[in-house]
Order: sequence, then structure tokens, then C-alpha cells
Amino acid sequence: MAGNAGKVHVVRVTKTGYVDKQGRRRDYSSAYLRRAYRDGGKVKNETVANLSALPDHVIDWIDAGLKGQQLVPASDAVTITRSVPHGHVAAVHAMARELGLPALLGPPGRQRDLALALIISRVARPGSKLSTLTWRADTTLGADLGVAGAPADDIYAAMDWLGGRQDEIEAELARRHLAPAANPARMALFDLSSSWLEGSHCPLAARGYSRDGRKGTLQIEYGLLTDPAGRPVAVRVFPGNTGDPGAFTEIVTMVRDTFGLARLVMAGDRGMITSARIQALNQRQDGTARPDAYGWITAPRAPAIKKLMADDGPLQLSLFDQQDLAEITSDDFPGERLIACRNPVLAAERARKREDLPAATEKLLAPVIARVQAGKLAGAGPIGVEVAKVISKYKTAKHFEVTITDASLAVTRKQDQIDAETALDGFYVLRTPVPAGQLNAPAVVAAYKNLKYAGRDFRHIKSDHLDLRPVFHRLEGRVKAHVLICMLACYLTWHLRRALAPLTFTDQTPPAQASPVTQARRSADAQAKASCQHDGRAALPQLPRPAGPPGNPDQQPGPVHRHHRHRAHAHRADQHPAPGLPPHRRPDPADLEVARTPPARGGKTSGQTRNRLPNWP
Repeated sequence: MAGNAGKVHVVRVTKTGYVDKQGRRRDYSSAYLRRAYRDGGKVKNETVANLSALPDHVIDWIDAGLKGQQLVPASDAVTITRSVPHGHVAAVHAMARELGLPALLGPPGRQRDLALALIISRVARPGSKLSTLTWRADTTLGADLGVAGAPADDIYAAMDWLGGRQDEIEAELARRHLAPAANPARMALFDLSSSWLEGSHCPLAARGYSRDGRKGTLQIEYGLLTDPAGRPVAVRVFPGNTGDPGAFTEIVTMVRDTFGLARLVMAGDRGMITSARIQALNQRQDGTARPDAYGWITAPRAPAIKKLMADDGPLQLSLFDQQDLAEITSDDFPGERLIACRNPVLAAERARKREDLPAATEKLLAPVIARVQAGKLAGAGPIGVEVAKVISKYKTAKHFEVTITDASLAVTRKQDQIDAETALDGFYVLRTPVPAGQLNAPAVVAAYKNLKYAGRDFRHIKSDHLDLRPVFHRLEGRVKAHVLICMLACYLTWHLRRALAPLTFTDQTPPAQASPVTQARRSADAQAKASCQHDGRAALPQLPRPAGPPGNPDQQPGPVHRHHRHRAHAHRADQHPAPGLPPHRRPDPADLEVARTPPARGGKTSGQTRNRLPNWP
């Protein structure tokens, strides 16, 4: 007989290997509430209740309660005092550790931790140095690196410390990515860009050719050295009026003397590697030849190409009857190989522009001509002023012959000049002294086209990806440290994009091209990933951010926005240099592998709606 008293306990019974009539294997699990008792010296069990119908977690509660554990509601046991975002900074920090970025910056210490925090902050949330002070306190980054309460003076001291280690940092990056073991082709890319400054007391500030389209503003220039894949290796800051050839000379000296790299091949555009730079490239100051000769790849200018296409020149149209590139030689370029290319798609586009842009200019000039003919505009001076306002809008003034008198205005096209330029449509020539055994003709074309990667890095650094511009620092060392931080952030972003490629529309297996001159094609896998695009343009979904602390709306979940009140003036139309197209249709060739979010119907596109790395606030 069962005893009336005694502790009860939970028993779980599992039966496995049972086969039903249909031959299907089944496993059964049941739970019982039982009491043990003695009957005539024997221990027996009494089933008090069958718990099998209850959910597993309820059975666990009963079992824990019978074993003496005190169960209380979670809301009473735990109080949430604060919750801060973690995932985005943790992902960037993890990539930085994987790349060895802390050791790259220098020996352990508070200044290194602050410098690393500046770089990670530039990737996760670009903004001014002072704005990141409060932002880091609202994430786990400050606590992880021990810099949550760092004052502004410590931030600037860390920038000065980082600027003093620039040569060591870049020398290590060059060893990783430009040394022969990592770069068998011995190839490096170099390009120059500019960004404007706020203020007028920076010694580097000067007026020069603005690649941001901000004419007349003070600016700095900076040259970026990358490996053949566009991975940033080094950066140098120059005064705002520095020419491309001067910057190229300094970067070559740095690569030779600071990095100790010999026999490198430098690729640069036609305005940078000029004939004068080529002549001085492999000569010492006393005029003797250097033993560690550097190669180069560049392109001659249009007058030189026109001379090659003369009646008795080596560049003839018949060369391209069956091919789109040909290797030629010329006495004007002794000791060099010339690779001539013809792209029919480019030729068609230039022919279209050559017809459309002069026609658009004539349409703008028509009202001025009508005013002159009606007598409402008279005098050679006033007429010339009105003509000058419109004739250069589309940069086609060179195609027109303008005759102005006090009472007349005549505008005619220079058709002979237009026809002469038409003959060059689609043609470009590359020049290099690198032997064919080291670099064949298609490889030369591909290496020169890789300059697009340097252009892509500039777009990431300058725009709202890393937000280098405008520069607010006044001291020369701080300006250089600011650009270095952005370069290292770009280095980190380069690897993040590669790691996150499966989550984006990056073409991970691009098909091989029959010729590097032809337009690149996307693979079937990339087309399949892009099949989820919306409104005719690819859209990458934004992942929600973690909830921020109470009372902080900037940290609440939602789409990523890069609108900083203190820097709202940095997002302007000059960030989109392509004229005549709505913002969401403007091309961005180097960003083709990263999807862009389409604008809402009837709305405008701004830097806020572009898609970036997933879940970067």
C-alpha cells in the first residue's frame, strides 16, 4: 500500500527505437510525478500525476521547485538599468583585431587605444572627433577599449601620437601588400584628390584645382597609394595648389626610401606621370641612372595620339578590323611599348555627347541671339558678357566660332575641328617600358583600368562613408593625422566589404573577359542576387540597430541615417559630379559591387538613402 507521506519527484521516461505498423521509427518521451515508499521492506513508487501533456519548460519549473529552488518572475529578479548598442562596433572591432590593426598602430597604451577608437568610430559612425566622445559612451566601444571618459585633450594627443608613427605604420602596410611575396606583379596604383577646408589659417590650405567642384575655396590635396586590388597602403597630404606631377615625385621617393621597395611598377593617369616625371623617375640628382629602375604605366595626351594616327603614323584604323587592342611602337616614344585600344561603346557615347552638348549650347545661345537681333542687347561688351555666361556651361566653347560686333552676334560650329575629334572617338593609348615577358598587352590595359579602385577609395573616404571632408583642423599635423585616420578606416572598410560580400550584391565570381577593353559583365550568381531588386534598382535591406538607452532617440532601431546637424553642409550637390542626371541615376562605377537603396517614389535621393555596409549606424 502506498504511503500517505513522502517527497515527490519528477521522473522522465524516454523510449527509443519503437517501430510502428507502418515501419516508421518513433521515439516517445513522458514525464511523471512520483512518490517513493516502503512496503514490507521493499521500495516502491507511486505515480501521483502524469505530466506528459505539460510543456517542457513547465515540467522543468516543477522539477526545480521540488528540488528546493526558489523561482521568481524575471521582472523581479533582473532590473535593466541601461542598454547600449554593441553589434556594429563589435563587428568592426573584431575585424580590426583580425587584421592586427592594434599592433600595427604601435605599442600598447592609452594613446593606441584612443587612436584605434578614432578609426573604428570613423567606420561605424563618421563624425567630428568631439562628437565621437559622447557617441562612444552610448556604445560598448568606449568600455571595451577603456576610453569611455577620455577628454578632448587626450583625443588630440592621440592624433599627434598617431601622426608621428605614420611612416612606421605605412612601411608595415607596404611590407604586407606591396612586397614581392604579397605582390608578385610588383604593381602599385597612385592617384591624387582634394578636399576643402573650413577656416583660413591652416598652412596647407591653398586654392587650386578642386576635384570636388568647389572653385575658389581653400583646400588640401592628398595622394593615395594602393596595391593592385585597391587596398590602401599609404597616404600623403600636400598643399592645395600642388600639381599631380609633384605629388607623384614625392610618393615615388617615399616608396623607394621609406619603404625600401625596388623595381616597382607605378600606374597613374596621364596628368600625373608626364614625360618630365618619366625622365626624372630613374635618375639620381646628379643625373646618373638609378640601379633600382621603376616601371610605370600611363597614357599619352590627345595631341600625341593624333600624331600617332597621322597618315604615316603607326596607329591606323585597319589594326582594329578584327581586334580591339594592338601593340605598336613609335620613334617618339623610344624604348617604350604602346598599347592602342578602341572601345566601340565608348566611341558611341562620345559621339552622342558631341552632338547633344553643342545642340544644348545652341539652345542656350538662341535667346541671346534673339535679343541682339531685336535690338534689346547692343554693344560688343554686353553681348560678350551674356555669351560667356552660357557658352561654357557644357564645356563646348572650343567647338564654336563666335563673332561679336556692337549690333550683331553670329555663332557657328567649327565643323572641321569637330570632325577631327570624331576620328579619335573610342581610342586610347597606354605607354609603358615594362617588357612584354613581365606584362603582356592585356595585362597592361587591366593594370591601368585598376586605377578605378583608387577612385573608389577616394569616394569612400571623401563622402559620407568616412566623411573626410570638409576638414576643420587648423594645425598641419592634425590635418595629416585626420587624413591618416580616414585612410586606415578605408583599409578596415576594404576588408569589411570583402568579408560581407555574401550579404551584398558584390559579384564574387566575375566571368573572365575575352578582352580587358570590353565592358565587364556580371556573373549569373550576381544576377541571381540582384533579382530581389526593387523599382528597377538593387536594394540592400537595412538591418535594425540595437535599442539605445532611454531618452536617446538617435540610438533607436531604424534605418541608418548619416545626417549630422553640425556637418549638414558637407552633403551637397557637388558630391555628385555627373551633370544633367537626377541623383539616383548618376553612375558610380567603382561601387557597382555594392547595392544602392532606391529613393522613395516621388522623393529625392540624398547621401542618407545610399546603402552602405549592413547595420553600420
